[in-house]
Amino acid sequence: MSVSEKNSAIEGDQVSVEDHRLLRKVDRRLLPVFTLLYLLSFLDRSNIGNAKIDGMTTDLGVSPASYNTALAIYFVGYVIFEVPANIILKRCNPQVWLPSLTLAWGIVSIGQGLVKNQAGLFGIRFLLGATEAGLFPGVIYVFSVYYLRRERSWRVAIFFGGAALAGAFGGIFAYCIGLMNGVGGRRGWQWIFILEGILTVAISLIAYFIVPTWSHEAKFLSETEKTRLLDRLRADSDAGTDQVFKWSSVRDAFSDHLVWAYAFLFHGFSFVLYSLSLFLPTIIAGLGFQTWQAQLMTIPPNVLASFSIWTTVYFSSKCNVRAPFIIGAAIVSIIGYILLIACTSPGLQYFGVHLAAAGVYTGNSLLLSWPGENVSGQSKRAVAVALQISVGDIGAIAGCLIYRPTLSSHLYRTPNLIAIGYLLFAIVMTTYLWVVMRVENRKRDCLLSKGEAKEETEEERIMLGDRSVRYRYRI
Repeated sequence: MSVSEKNSAIEGDQVSVEDHRLLRKVDRRLLPVFTLLYLLSFLDRSNIGNAKIDGMTTDLGVSPASYNTALAIYFVGYVIFEVPANIILKRCNPQVWLPSLTLAWGIVSIGQGLVKNQAGLFGIRFLLGATEAGLFPGVIYVFSVYYLRRERSWRVAIFFGGAALAGAFGGIFAYCIGLMNGVGGRRGWQWIFILEGILTVAISLIAYFIVPTWSHEAKFLSETEKTRLLDRLRADSDAGTDQVFKWSSVRDAFSDHLVWAYAFLFHGFSFVLYSLSLFLPTIIAGLGFQTWQAQLMTIPPNVLASFSIWTTVYFSSKCNVRAPFIIGAAIVSIIGYILLIACTSPGLQYFGVHLAAAGVYTGNSLLLSWPGENVSGQSKRAVAVALQISVGDIGAIAGCLIYRPTLSSHLYRTPNLIAIGYLLFAIVMTTYLWVVMRVENRKRDCLLSKGEAKEETEEERIMLGDRSVRYRYRI
C-alpha cells in the first residue's frame, strides 16, 4: 500500500479536503497561464482566415489555391517538430521551454504582418507551425505529472476551451483591428497579425515567471504539499516518480498499437477542427453576409463550442468514461454538416455551423486527454502525446488542401461530405480503442481474480507501465 493510500485509510474524509485544497492551488497556477497561452497559439494560427477576408490575398497576390497551400505549410512545420519538441521538454525545464516557444511564435506572428509576397507568406507560415508545435503536447505532458489520471480530462477541457474562445476573440479582434486600415500606412489585415503577435510576445515574457517546473521541483508548493502531491501521484501512476529519459521508451511508444489508434482518432477529428476554424469566416460570408458581419458571426458558434466542451467533459469526468461522449460529439458534428449541406435556408445552415463547431471542439477536448490518462511510462507518454498530435495534424494538412477553391461551390459541399467521412472514421477508431481496452481490462481482472498474475515489485510496476497486469485503462 502506498503512503497516500495509508493516509486515506487513516484520515478518511480529511484527506479529500486536503487534496481539494492542493488541487485548487495547482489549478490556480497551471490552468490560467496554460489556457491563455493556448488561446494565443490558436489565435495566431487561425487569424489568417480573418486576414484573408480583409484583403490579405489580394494585396500579396496570393491565388486561392496558393492560400490553401499557405495553410497546409503551417501544419507541415507543426508535424515535423511535434515529437522533437516534447523530447526536448522531457530533457529540459517547462518553465523555460514553454514560454520560450511562446516568445518565438509571437515574433513570427508579427512577421506575418510584414510579408510582402507569396513566398514570404509560405516561409513565415512554416516557421509559425514549427515554433507553435511544442506547446500543446508539452502542456498535456505537464498536466500528467501534476494530476491523477481521472483528474486530467477536465483540466485539458478547460485548456482546450481556449481554442474555441480564440475563435470568438479572433472575430472580435479582427473586426476592431480591421478598422485600423490605413494607420501607419498599413492595411487592416497587417495590423491583425502585428498587434496579436505583440500581445503574444508580451504575455510570453510574463509567462517565464508563472509557468511551473516539474512537480517534484515545484516552488509554488510547500514541502508538505509537494510530498502529498507526489504520494497521491505514485498511488495512481508513474507521475510521482522522477524518471530519466530513455530512448527505449520512444521505441515502446512507436510500437504500441493503442498509441497509433489515439493518433488516428485525432487525425479524423483534426481534419474537421482545422478546416472549420480556418474556413469558418469564408463559409459564413458565403451565406450572404458582408465581411464585417462574417467576422462577428464567427463568435456565437465558438462561444457555444466552449460551453459544450466544459459541460460535456464535466459529465464525462463524473461518469468516468470517454468513448461514448467522443462518439456522441462526432454524431452532433455530423448532424451539423448535414444541415449545412442539405438545407438552403441561411438560418438553418448557420445553425448547422453551430452544431458542427460544438461537436468537433468537444470531441477533440475529450480525445486529446485520453493518451495522457492511459499511456504509462513518462518518456513513452511524452512521445505518445506528441505522436497523437503529429499524426493527427496530417489530417489538418489534408483539410487545408481539400477545402480548395475548385470545390468551394455550394459552401464547400464536397469537402463537407469528406469531413463527414473523417468523423465516421473517428467513430470507428474510438470504438476500436473502447473495445480493445475494455477486453484488456477484463483479461487482467480475470488473471488477478484467479491468482495467476505474477507478483510485481514497485520498480517492476513502474518499468512495465501500462503493460502491468495491475494497470487499468480508462475508457
